[in-house]
Amino acid sequence: MADEKKPLLIKRYASRRLYNTETSDYVTLEDIAGFIREGREVQIVDLKSGDDLTRQYLLQIIAEHESRGENVLPVNVLTDLVRTYTTQAGSMVPQFLQMSFEMLQEGQSKMMENMTKANPMPTMPGFEALQAQQEAFLKAMTSGLSGGWSSPEPEASAKAAKEGEDEGLDAIKEQLAALQDKLSKMSK
Repeated sequence: MADEKKPLLIKRYASRRLYNTETSDYVTLEDIAGFIREGREVQIVDLKSGDDLTRQYLLQIIAEHESRGENVLPVNVLTDLVRTYTTQAGSMVPQFLQMSFEMLQEGQSKMMENMTKANPMPTMPGFEALQAQQEAFLKAMTSGLSGGWSSPEPEASAKAAKEGEDEGLDAIKEQLAALQDKLSKMSK
């Protein structure tokens, strides 16, 4: 069995074909996306030069999914990302995105954990913090790029987080109730 901690090594040949060194066969970008969805780390290197091409191919996978209508990234976010390449704010964006995705994954894990328990109304830990962080990011990307970046006012962020939570909470409760009904019907 393959070592799950070690990245799956994919070599790109001069013909641009991608070779899975673990299974000794050629793979496609969709195969690589499948490995990643399964939780595998993937490293793609050029056979001749040894250059790491992982970032290039991951961006290509994302671009292909977006072009097929599987839109995860709204146009305004893509626009803001393009802007960060030409500003000083770009240096903080990778860390922010990584932290945001980690918080999202943690929140999803907690929500799924709570849904499997007999708890009728699970809470999403960190929801307010995530919302405040997103607001700070949007403020930095829209207004902070032309001037200096400043964090949102703590009171305003807390108030906006609370209002957003109240508005979305009813919708989340309805969806959760429907999911719980489906789960209880499936377990019978």
